[in-house]
Amino acid sequence: MKKNWLTDFKLEGNGSVLIKKTGHRLQLDLHLAHDIFTWFCFYFFAQAWRLGRRLSGHKRPSIAFAPDKPRPWYLIWPVMHVAGARLVDDPAKADIVMQFDDSTASSNILPNVPDTARTVNFRCTDISKSRVSEAFETVAGYSLKVDPETYDGPMVDKSEINAAHDGRVIAGPIPREEGRAYQRLIDNTVAGGLVEDLRTCTVNGEPVLTFIKRRPIARRFLNENCEVFLVSPQDVFTADELDVIRAFTKEIHLDWGGVDVLRDASDGRIYIVDANKTDMGPPVALPLGQKLRATRQLARAFAGQFAS
Repeated sequence: MKKNWLTDFKLEGNGSVLIKKTGHRLQLDLHLAHDIFTWFCFYFFAQAWRLGRRLSGHKRPSIAFAPDKPRPWYLIWPVMHVAGARLVDDPAKADIVMQFDDSTASSNILPNVPDTARTVNFRCTDISKSRVSEAFETVAGYSLKVDPETYDGPMVDKSEINAAHDGRVIAGPIPREEGRAYQRLIDNTVAGGLVEDLRTCTVNGEPVLTFIKRRPIARRFLNENCEVFLVSPQDVFTADELDVIRAFTKEIHLDWGGVDVLRDASDGRIYIVDANKTDMGPPVALPLGQKLRATRQLARAFAGQFAS
């Protein structure tokens, strides 16, 4: 892992920060400064866990990543350390080899790995919004996607690219644009003028925990939450809905990652609108104690599924 994280970013003249890998930009302001400070508070505890594992002499499985290695702000970083995994550079010497690639489409070519190694996410090669919609329709039996050229009513227009956060509500019908995905507008509003996302973390296809993420309607497509709560998936989903989530992860071959689930107030049904295999987190707005609890829960699941 490169020691200088600053090489991942580029400060631009307009007061924004470019994330080189994804091409996304962050506005350099007090809100970003607050998020960075909050993240460092959690990072301190994650580093303490990491050091404690080393000093305890814990017998750890080794883990390698390809083609990239996760930075500490990705969820897998604290999880693997709490699980006791030891990071190695060479996949040929690893017990676990995980594909780590922020790209929407990625290769399923395995590096040179031992026959006994557990491989993670290498078959999950497409997390575009269109692929998510197709997979959801396959497992749920009802559709999220719409045809913008024939759909008469409000719909969501968003980039196919992973983590773009550029969605907008538009009225159809309109001409289709290349590189854009079109989905029905889900009424996920809750009390207080907020919208609610149910980000559900899965390990080997099993829902482990859910972050209830809320933000004002005006910022519904941004990753700027004003409230985040940690709950059990069983608290917010029925048994049948949990089966849909399991089937969805199997359909897109997501061994580790998170899915964004919305519940429509008009029909009560859930809709999986996004999938991510390189989650950042835990969410900044989540209280520190719940961040630590979530990390421990995911670490237990990770060790149980991939390090046994």
